[in-house]
Amino acid sequence: MKINHPLTLCGEKHSSPMHICGFFDSEDERYDVILPYIKEGLENNEEVLNILESTSFTDHCERLSNAGIPVEEKIADKQLKILSADETYLEGGSFAADKMYDMVEQTLIASKEAGYDSIRACGDMTWALRNLSGTDELIEYEARLNELTPKHSCSLVCMYDLNRFSGRALADVLATHPYVILNGKIHTNPHYIEPMEFLPTLLKRGKRSLLIES
Repeated sequence: MKINHPLTLCGEKHSSPMHICGFFDSEDERYDVILPYIKEGLENNEEVLNILESTSFTDHCERLSNAGIPVEEKIADKQLKILSADETYLEGGSFAADKMYDMVEQTLIASKEAGYDSIRACGDMTWALRNLSGTDELIEYEARLNELTPKHSCSLVCMYDLNRFSGRALADVLATHPYVILNGKIHTNPHYIEPMEFLPTLLKRGKRSLLIES
């Protein structure tokens, strides 16, 4: 049976499951939000998953350590997992919505089987700007996650750089998340569209660029 677990985001108390898009203007703004979120999960009986570009690993671990998180210890006992986009979203050199959806579902199931009360994750979505094969399925994947999260006790924060993603891409991201973090505050998203309504519309239209046009 799915159990709702309390979590704190942007200084506010909420309960899982939550699928959240975080719109950030800088690295410092992003870490102001996610560091307390990660630390709280590790202090509880929760598995914590971070996905980011491999070039960010050193800075990420330093920020966690400076926040008082025993990074090596938590990685060693497998409560904390820090993975790269290349071994998750882009495994095999391309993205596929079905493949990543299945990976997330199996991760949620494995976490429960490992004895964790819940799982909380945050993923840096910058990988999508590489424009590799299948990247155009990103918005479909985001929409479909809303069919998965209600089945599990989890919170998922998808992190987007406001300075790099196009306005149209961010509008689609907004439509696929029930909650949004903007200017360091979390809001219930009035622009969210349920997957059953959004996906048919998405399939009818053409591809859209994720990048801000120069």
